Amino acid sequence: MAITRTFDLLDRYKKQFYRTNVLNFKKNGKWQGYSAAEYIELSHNFAYGLMALGFNGGDKIITVSNNRPEWNFVDMGMAMAGIVHVPVFPTMSNAEYQHIITHSDAGLIIVSDKKLFNQFLSVLKKRDTNLEVYTFDVVDEAKNWKSIVELGKSRKDEFWEELEVRKERIGENDFATLIYTSGTTGTAKGVMLSHKNMVHNFLAASAIFELKPTDKYLSILPLCHVGGRMGNYQTQYSGASIYYAENMGTIAANMREIKPQGFDTVPRILEKIFDTVMAKGKKLKGIKKALFFWAVRLGLKYRLPEESSWFYRKQHAIADKLIFTKWREALGGNIKLAGCGGASLQPRFERVFWAAGIRIINMYGLTETSPIITINRSKKPLLKLGTVGALIDGVDLKIADDGEILCKGDNVMLGYYKNEELTKEVFDEERWFRTGDIGLITDDGFLKVTDRKKEIFKLSNGKFLAPQIVENKLKESVFIEQSMVVGEQKKFASAIVVPDFAYLAGWCNENNLPFGGKEQVISNPKVIDVFNREIKRINEKLSKHEQILRFRIVPHIWNPESGELSPTLKLRRKFIAQKYASELEEIFPNREI
Repeated sequence: MAITRTFDLLDRYKKQFYRTNVLNFKKNGKWQGYSAAEYIELSHNFAYGLMALGFNGGDKIITVSNNRPEWNFVDMGMAMAGIVHVPVFPTMSNAEYQHIITHSDAGLIIVSDKKLFNQFLSVLKKRDTNLEVYTFDVVDEAKNWKSIVELGKSRKDEFWEELEVRKERIGENDFATLIYTSGTTGTAKGVMLSHKNMVHNFLAASAIFELKPTDKYLSILPLCHVGGRMGNYQTQYSGASIYYAENMGTIAANMREIKPQGFDTVPRILEKIFDTVMAKGKKLKGIKKALFFWAVRLGLKYRLPEESSWFYRKQHAIADKLIFTKWREALGGNIKLAGCGGASLQPRFERVFWAAGIRIINMYGLTETSPIITINRSKKPLLKLGTVGALIDGVDLKIADDGEILCKGDNVMLGYYKNEELTKEVFDEERWFRTGDIGLITDDGFLKVTDRKKEIFKLSNGKFLAPQIVENKLKESVFIEQSMVVGEQKKFASAIVVPDFAYLAGWCNENNLPFGGKEQVISNPKVIDVFNREIKRINEKLSKHEQILRFRIVPHIWNPESGELSPTLKLRRKFIAQKYASELEEIFPNREI
């Protein structure tokens, strides 16, 4: 059957995958699941309930939730009723929520739990509004989403025919969802996506990932994130069972429990998995430890079998049998592949995971492109490690004269909500979408993304510097977890550096140094000396104008909650510069802040 609207997935379930445990979650220590029949019924009853409450096509409803099956029920219910879903990250500030509530014209808010319910009550106190907040969890003082389901169930006969009419009238080009970007440089923008934008993207992705109805998929990325949502839809299209990870801290445990064939991820998660594996390797003794790190070094040199020598393939087979099989077992033992996007993936992580038999399918896109523009495949000729892949079906790509990546196709957004001026700015006269990223296309048709156009800066000597390139080089050091390169209109480049404190603690232990606290360890002269040597080693791989001549080590791990990262884990450079103004003043005395 043809899929042209997101809610057509429900008919596909009914006709092809009408079985149990299609959407699964963990509660009270046990995995529980909803059947396709329950998914369809709950979604329809929720739609009837919204209609009974007076919601019409084009109205907006905000959801702020962790990943859970209920997100799908309300998503599909809204889509069938022609209501625009506004999914929002549960880690935003009150000011950001205030902006989204006002800007989106939302008529209802649904949050996951008591903590978010109380937060939104605080936000709404500042507005003269009767906007109601419902919850997924049972919260004593809150209305529960199931009351809408029950209302719809009781009035199904009244609204069944009207819902069918609404569904029939909804076309693939209709406005389906409003997604607010993470706003790394200012107020979040509302991206309007149509059914066609999302459907064409997830259909193309499903042909690449090739999940089967017998497969299991661990959903990790937030469903409010366009990448997590695309993975969610394409997995439903395949008929595979979806399991929603409890939280970021339980990913490895959840994988061992359910033994999935695939999962979605961002580079930061892969880095954490790698760090965990490395930490275990460091605890080994004697020959086991030597073999472990021999395998890792071999993995960091990985190339596809057809690009490798006979001798390397022989060594790799030994490393796989002795070491890498255990890596796969730690992730459940059945992983076929993992889709990775959202930020720049360091080539060394891509290589070592492929060496371990965990195929990381690197991709590139934006919220405005639903999201995929390019993606690697699982085998040649459309696979090239070290790139973000080749074009996905239904999309065109070109590089502008200034190096900016331009995109056109079924995946490109309708525009920015309530902002025609900005919408016009991001499209050229031929309707090519300006991504804001700088990149190049290789001779064999693969895309490489080098930096954000707005983040590239000029040194006082006139040389342009792309900070992400240098930051990724810095993060290749086992001692460095995060970094931000600075130096606009200065004589040289410098950096703010966050150590990998887990690795640093182990290093201190091996070298009989007291770790103390984070503040204490980064001021230890021997630790500073190690970082100096690491920076010097990295500088040897950089062009002269890219080299880091000064740096400061800081004791704070950057994350969305503390503000240094966006919800999609991108650097909020202005915020970081303000937070470390004194450190930057030491690097560049009398600098203008």
